[in-house]
Amino acid sequence: MDQVVAQAMLKWPNVPHCYGWLGLDARGAWRMRDEQAQRQGLPGDKIMHTALVGFINRNYAADEQGCWYFQNGPQRVYVDLALTPYIVHTDPALGFVLQTGAAMTAIESAMLTEQGRLLLVAPGQVAAVDDRDLAQCLAALRMDGNIVSDETLLDWIATPHQPLTWQNSGKELPVTHIATEDIAAHFGFTQHPRQT
Repeated sequence: MDQVVAQAMLKWPNVPHCYGWLGLDARGAWRMRDEQAQRQGLPGDKIMHTALVGFINRNYAADEQGCWYFQNGPQRVYVDLALTPYIVHTDPALGFVLQTGAAMTAIESAMLTEQGRLLLVAPGQVAAVDDRDLAQCLAALRMDGNIVSDETLLDWIATPHQPLTWQNSGKELPVTHIATEDIAAHFGFTQHPRQT
């Protein structure tokens, strides 16, 4: 957390929280959601200002109830999540990088949804792979040590019947199936925080 944010929290401890105005899309972009976007269920405008994106990334955290937020000075701005609290991208030098810019290390397992979305799981983190990097990641899937064909993968997604693994950094990690609607409950986060 930025020092200026910590100081603002001490100076103004009782600023009301903000809900619905910030979103994280399934490609890892922060979205500003005005009242019209909220009413119509739209993703909102992509935040393009590099310094603002960096500020959000450095001050992104979760509360005790699994609601993710951006600490904007003394105010918590809760985030609507399109899929998971983190979105991961591939990077030739760093491997897997979260939308916050941090490297995702110690990946323990992978999950596939019924829509073919790949989730990577590390201690305290679950991240959906950006769909632009998905083909590269799916090429590392194996069944009985063999590369998985598109047809076999589609069959497995419909009915997981054989062990599926994912190759990463010389390790063979298990792949399990998860329904998109079960992701938030399984990992203990709130997809759309709202004031209670």
